[in-house]
Amino acid sequence: MDIILSNSSDKPIYEQIASQIRAHILAGTLMSGEKLPSIRALANGLGVSVITTKRAYSDLEEAGFIETVQGKGCFVAAGNQGLLREEELRRMEALLAQAAALAETLGVTRADLHKALDLVAPETRE
Repeated sequence: MDIILSNSSDKPIYEQIASQIRAHILAGTLMSGEKLPSIRALANGLGVSVITTKRAYSDLEEAGFIETVQGKGCFVAAGNQGLLREEELRRMEALLAQAAALAETLGVTRADLHKALDLVAPETRE
């Protein structure tokens, strides 16, 4: 599992870690029941504080992406990955609605909004 951190990002480190682990789970790179690195091992591997990785894991657990088994570690939640994906899609749609509303306020055309999305969105598999 690759996690790339950016000190120049406006997102806190714990959010960067959590969002990348979430993306791995939703993409199927991390499978249901798979053991995650320990909080300490991940912190050491990334060169960040244990508190930072603990916060990322805590946020992921609260959102239902991972579960902690006392004395054994953290695992990808055995819950329905489809439901988690749907929840993330709803979150994405809400953010897109906010962007569309801002575009309308600024007088940005739909075509220009599409161009802006093409600029910021990563290439996807089709």
